[in-house]
Amino acid sequence: MMTKIEQRRCFEHASHSTAKRVLRNVATIAVALFASWNASQSVSQDSATGNTASQNSQNAHAGTLSMHSLLKRECFDCHGDDSPEGGLSLTQLVNQEFGEPQRQAWWKVLNNVRAGTMPPPDNGSEITDDERVELAKWIKFDVFQINPADPDPGRVTIRRLNRTEYANTIRDLMGIDFNADVVFPPDDTGFGFDNIGDALSLSPMLVEKYLAAATEIVDRAVPKVRRQIPAIYLSGRDFENNSSWNLKADRSGKHQVKIENAGDYTVKIKLRTSGTFEFTPQRGDLTVMIDDQVVHTGNYGWDESKIHWLEFPKNWQPGEHSIQFSLKSIPLTDNAEINKDYGAFLSIDSVVIEGPADRSAWTIPQNYRRFFPQDDPPSDPEALRAYTRRVLEEFTTKAFRRPPDQQSLDKLVSIAQKLMDPSGDNFEQAVAQAMVPVLASSRFLFKTEGLEASNGDTSRYARVDEYALASRLSYFLWSSMPDEELFRMAARGELRANLATQFQRMLRDPKSKAFTTNFVGQWLRTRDVEKTSIDALAAMGLRKEFEELRSKFSGRRRPRTEAERNAEDPETKARRERFQELVSKRDLLDAKLKTSMRQETEMLFSHIVKENRSIREIVNPGYTFLNQKLVDYYGLKDFPGMADVRGDEMRKVELPADSWRGGVLTHGSMLLITSNPTRTSPVKRGLYVLENLLGTPTPPAPPNVPELEDAADRFGGREPSLRELLAVHRESSLCASCHARMDPLGLALENYNALAMYRTVEAEQPIDAAGKLVTGEEFRDVRELREVIANDRRQDLYRCITQKMLVYALGRGLDYSDEYIIDDIVSKLEQNDGQIHVLLQSIVESSAFQRQRIAKPETLTSR
Repeated sequence: MMTKIEQRRCFEHASHSTAKRVLRNVATIAVALFASWNASQSVSQDSATGNTASQNSQNAHAGTLSMHSLLKRECFDCHGDDSPEGGLSLTQLVNQEFGEPQRQAWWKVLNNVRAGTMPPPDNGSEITDDERVELAKWIKFDVFQINPADPDPGRVTIRRLNRTEYANTIRDLMGIDFNADVVFPPDDTGFGFDNIGDALSLSPMLVEKYLAAATEIVDRAVPKVRRQIPAIYLSGRDFENNSSWNLKADRSGKHQVKIENAGDYTVKIKLRTSGTFEFTPQRGDLTVMIDDQVVHTGNYGWDESKIHWLEFPKNWQPGEHSIQFSLKSIPLTDNAEINKDYGAFLSIDSVVIEGPADRSAWTIPQNYRRFFPQDDPPSDPEALRAYTRRVLEEFTTKAFRRPPDQQSLDKLVSIAQKLMDPSGDNFEQAVAQAMVPVLASSRFLFKTEGLEASNGDTSRYARVDEYALASRLSYFLWSSMPDEELFRMAARGELRANLATQFQRMLRDPKSKAFTTNFVGQWLRTRDVEKTSIDALAAMGLRKEFEELRSKFSGRRRPRTEAERNAEDPETKARRERFQELVSKRDLLDAKLKTSMRQETEMLFSHIVKENRSIREIVNPGYTFLNQKLVDYYGLKDFPGMADVRGDEMRKVELPADSWRGGVLTHGSMLLITSNPTRTSPVKRGLYVLENLLGTPTPPAPPNVPELEDAADRFGGREPSLRELLAVHRESSLCASCHARMDPLGLALENYNALAMYRTVEAEQPIDAAGKLVTGEEFRDVRELREVIANDRRQDLYRCITQKMLVYALGRGLDYSDEYIIDDIVSKLEQNDGQIHVLLQSIVESSAFQRQRIAKPETLTSR
């Protein structure tokens, strides 16, 4: 995926610029708005990087000489001038100037040296940890020319709101739910995430969809009247748990309504009749009573989702009033035959009680105060204009995540006034129309940012202003716009000074659940769990037996009576029971179970964040989150404490020290998404661990790699284990280097089949889960592998998660210029036992999060 993004980067960078102009022009043509947008927003942020390589060239040359002996000793045998492995000649690279291509090459060297994969440990390497550190320092400070006192914040691409961010922003801005997943096409991803600026292109079709969505959202969210008749809304479940009644049985439901004011009321009832695909003559009589008086009787039967409206005027005094539904099934004639699988249904969709009708008792619409601070607009023309401006300025400030410029605000006010009656009677409708272009504007759809004035700051890179910092924070932790408190602090210029306090407040806010859902959902791929398709019977080796039994019983009627069951011969009865057992196994991995697996992983991460626990617990926590369904599925019901786990609710459960469960390596979510439809995949599982937990570089697979099963004929008709097949696969020199990294990790998880069930045998052979990492650490099974990753390789874990989270927070891929920031964060994690708040807060406080790669204009003024 990274390769694909790199190939498209130039094109999509241009696409973003073009898309912004298209959207801005459309909005301008539609409402003559935003023509004066500050052109500095589109200035290339790569134009002022301030490369200081020439300033330190002499120091870099001296560092090169000091590293030459180390590279010659450890690297030149494989990466010398004569047929260098991987096409990398360090003998040439070390003598070249440190330009962009050379820095990219040295970046790969740095990543491999840090991961311990280079020099290869099995080649007799004698490089020490101190030498690795010194080599890393030389690459960072001499080759990359990183200034530790003023690190480069890196390249920033202006980012469009993705579908999730758009929906959440509309929810918090407009007060309604909007299903962006249905309206807009899926967002492209880059570097594993869907909030990457380079990947979020904008097509003309999407521009049209944004314009249509803006109109729909404003129409739904903004009240068009100042007062409305009060209403009480009830659903069918207010009358009975199941509001859909089968006409085969008698049913009844009653609800008490408390009326506060005397007056005329209207009871509006919405009924729905429906049925199964096949018609059935079953019918029923419905009686509706209000205050124990019959107001309606009707006969209802099968239909194709037909709506029936009932309306009853009532003059009520204050107090309790009742509404009751009674359904009586009509018996069928003796000769009527109905298939038991067919049905007709009557549903109570809604009951709305409107009143009192006296206008003096009418109320302000529910969402009115969100947009209009006063009960009524002023009658004076000048005061009305000022109020219009106030309303639109407050709305636009929230929508743009910063105050609008005065020229744009003037145009919005002009639009509203042109549509407004002089009396102001249609004030709400006119203002609503002026809100439409705001939601279609590039300043709403894109995360535009301003810069802060220098004010004595000595850094070469400009800090983003406080409004931009508020947006960066809120979209990182909430996937949505800033709230009122963030806006207030940004307006006062107090946010940066109170960043730690606001950071903690935002983590405690329920909206931080979006961080877990969106970050973990993509980093650990829990988003994919419910979409994963596994052939359960094939995964358990039962598909052949099932097909044989199904062919035997296909088309035969099951015994229905006790006499028929007793008359069946024992062998047939046993086979039938076995067939039913296999059917239950086939359907075991259902949607609810997959959801529980996803929740197990997400709740683990959420718990670590909430309690500020160590990142290492992602791999080796000693506890997990389960419900009864997962306990039974995982085979844990006999473990201590599991008897108390009942029902669908997920809860924290402590695990024994030697448990085969616990940590993401043993979660059903990970095991499912890294399996093939019919069997496990040690390669996929190993690659998952390398990419998402250890951060070990893995080159792409060579072309025309044969299928793993192609090696099965080497075993004389015996079904080989996956370990044996992979051993044959590694005989190819093209495959050996990568599989030496992946296979030990994947084979350590072979105790879990493709359904994430624990097992000890595969292909009628005991499973051997022992292995050795390419860095030399040995383990006997997944329990020891967890310990190795959480302890011996913890810095790899810290680094990998830091990189993933930094990509997510910044909305861009990482570059060599980010290495110092990553190292600094990893060092802080090492000093604080991996506490996750250290990671989160370090990202928020980093120059990459708070600054832009733009030379500071001395003329900038704070807003």
